[in-house]
Amino acid sequence: MTQSNLRTGADIATPNRTKDIIRKHGFTFKKSLGQNFLVDKNILDKIVAAAELSDSKGALEIGPGIGALTERLCEEAGHVAAVEIDTRLIPILRDVLADRDNVNIVHADVLKTDLRQLWQDQFSACESVSVVANLPYYVTTPIIMKLLEEGLPIESIVVMVQKEVAERMAAKPGGKDYGTLSIAVQYYCEPQLVCIVPSGSFIPAPNVDSAVIKLRRRSEPAVAVKSEEAFFKVVHAAFAQRRKTLQNNLSQLAGKERKAELGALLEGCGIKPERRGETLTLQEYATLTEALLEAGILA
Repeated sequence: MTQSNLRTGADIATPNRTKDIIRKHGFTFKKSLGQNFLVDKNILDKIVAAAELSDSKGALEIGPGIGALTERLCEEAGHVAAVEIDTRLIPILRDVLADRDNVNIVHADVLKTDLRQLWQDQFSACESVSVVANLPYYVTTPIIMKLLEEGLPIESIVVMVQKEVAERMAAKPGGKDYGTLSIAVQYYCEPQLVCIVPSGSFIPAPNVDSAVIKLRRRSEPAVAVKSEEAFFKVVHAAFAQRRKTLQNNLSQLAGKERKAELGALLEGCGIKPERRGETLTLQEYATLTEALLEAGILA
């Protein structure tokens, strides 16, 4: 197969073409980077449709691999920035995307990247930007939290992640999947599970299934709090030991000598002290945080 055909032939997201590209460049997978390349065009269709891109919108891709999703994003978005940490993949991406004039390949670790500067450099001409990516499992949560906490002007985040992580992001109070990640994601976004992706949709096949989830950024956080830092401090304390009651877990904030006072404060918020962290709604956490601040238990 010629270099031209590798660039302009069939979609990358097929087993044969993916293997051709890997073979041509002598690429070997690094387990430490969580590299699994998607070879299912139907899943790509669902990802791209969920992102709702257009010529006036930008797309940030994290971990483009050999460009299967990237080439589709180039067809739908006005501008694409693809951030790749693996030096070995940069020449492959430049090869397969050589005929695309609306993509920039950025060789960087997204967790160490100044994303505000990247937005300014890459997306100043775009009316909005969405993050669209097949995220490596081992850094999914740090990447998602960086994107949410830095206050970036993101319209939505459409990502493929490990199925159980997607379920945790979308979980409702009361179940085993509901926890600190659920609350953090739902504070900033409205989550929607798009589809389940079987392990056979990748080369090499991972050991678990994946899922595509869409996180639509809220115009305002889900609940109003005076201090986000205090809110998340309470949330983390409530889940410190999942089997312990809320009163016991929050004693680490109040101190054991104020445990009785803490119980009364919880009752005053309409929250029974024997409840566990996974049963509280975001609004109950917000109400509790304000009460703890007013009582001087939180600074």
